[in-house]
Amino acid sequence: MQDLPHRYVVTANAAGAENVVLSSDGIPDLETAGPPQFGGPGDVWSPETLLVGAVSDCFVLSFRAVARKARLDWVTLTATADGTLDKVDGFTRFTSFAITAQLTIPPGTSESKATAVMQKAEKYCLITKSLQAESTLETSVRVEDAAANA
Repeated sequence: MQDLPHRYVVTANAAGAENVVLSSDGIPDLETAGPPQFGGPGDVWSPETLLVGAVSDCFVLSFRAVARKARLDWVTLTATADGTLDKVDGFTRFTSFAITAQLTIPPGTSESKATAVMQKAEKYCLITKSLQAESTLETSVRVEDAAANA
């Protein structure tokens, strides 16, 4: 990892009512628009879906790092983030993020260790820790069927 602080630069370009194009050096451009809830088309990412996506993505990436350090063997992880947008003190903002994470581990792997690693990943996710909204985590662990690998 590079020394802190890190900087991330993203440019948003728009022409009239066309979709906004996000760009950053070295990665593909991404089209965005307002979500359907705000009158947008609903067929491209919106700032709201990007933020909620960043929460679930950060959880998975944080989990990978924590699992590697903890030497936890795992097969798959699916993390779904559900962000709630509401009006608070006259401002519209995200008020909570609920992460539902389902982890599949190989037979013989400790379920309690797997759950602890997921909880630690949520604790150290820099995206949720950078937001003022409350963040919660719901986890489930499934042991892979040993017969399926035979």
